Amino acid sequence: MAVIGAGVCGLGIGWRLAQAGCAVDVFDRGEAGRGASWAAAGMLAARAEAEPGEEALLALNLRAQEMWPAFAAELEAASGRTIGYRDEGTLIVATTRDDAEQLRFTYDYQKSQGLDVEWLNAAQVRRREPYLAPGLAGGVYSPSDHQVDNRELSLALKAAFLAAGGRLHEHVDVERIETAGDRVCGVAVEGRNHAADDVVLAAGAWSRDLPGLPEGYRPPVRPLKGQMMAVRMDPDFPLLTHVLWAPEGIYLVPRRDGRLIIGATVEEKHFDSDLTAGGILHLLRETWDVLPGIDELPIDEMWVGFRPTSRDDAPILGPSGMEGLVLATGHHRNGILLTPLTANAVSDYILTRELSEDIKPFGPDRFQSSRGTADGVERQAGAER
Repeated sequence: MAVIGAGVCGLGIGWRLAQAGCAVDVFDRGEAGRGASWAAAGMLAARAEAEPGEEALLALNLRAQEMWPAFAAELEAASGRTIGYRDEGTLIVATTRDDAEQLRFTYDYQKSQGLDVEWLNAAQVRRREPYLAPGLAGGVYSPSDHQVDNRELSLALKAAFLAAGGRLHEHVDVERIETAGDRVCGVAVEGRNHAADDVVLAAGAWSRDLPGLPEGYRPPVRPLKGQMMAVRMDPDFPLLTHVLWAPEGIYLVPRRDGRLIIGATVEEKHFDSDLTAGGILHLLRETWDVLPGIDELPIDEMWVGFRPTSRDDAPILGPSGMEGLVLATGHHRNGILLTPLTANAVSDYILTRELSEDIKPFGPDRFQSSRGTADGVERQAGAER
């Protein structure tokens, strides 16, 4: 088996296949786990991010969230590393009356879907997080939306994959996907062919552009830029203990070591990796509105990541329609949340050729009006955006 991409999903699939006794090679153009997986915030927020019209995706996300406690325990045992799984829950806050009206609409939708969320008045919000700004208009508490340290998750999956007998190839370019007739038969790496019974394409935002993919089988995935930063709290007296969603899509994720992750911008700028003054100003301004103590905290780090985003913001999972090529890409902002489900469902398909009910709605065929037209559909949609 060959897996292209050593993010959390590629490593997770490789780990499961290696556990089953397969010979597995995972290839990455950089260091394992240092792409979108490293740039993420680690939120497991199926409920907080639920939106009308995405009921199928909500069901998938909820199923993945159910897997996380057992998956975290198994991974920590297999890797010998902790991954920072925390279950304090998530707060979503409103700063103005208009924000509160929008939040109430979202809350009513979440309740209509049977989600365990609780409406809080301003005083109740500040009892949970006393350093939030006075004058908040209200909030929602989601006790079942948790977090994991995504960077520790990446390192643990790498360790577990290697411990299971997997072979990891870092800082190598997959030059092309090799085909023979109407099937994929391996990958070309550093001028040599690496034969494989199955190739898993898990290259995130880069999945679409790999040489050798026939035009009709290129997954409709594009990069969605996000600027992020981290500040440093006193770990003994943190300003924040819950994951917090603020207006304008800003989120704050506290770590036990005192780091506070702040994200993220949403920019259609292809692979532009520049940090910008406007992007960082937006993060800080919106954060200061809800957590004014932020202005005294030292900046720890700033970075850019690229979400692998499909046309409908949902993942592309399972058989590509071309024999020997399996897809695990397009996770948008849910890659960390969907890691255990992606690892299990994609590896199970490879081992049994039976497709899990969980991922049946998320195959590439949903973008096709007929076989082999996904690429043309994506080009048309791109022109309309």
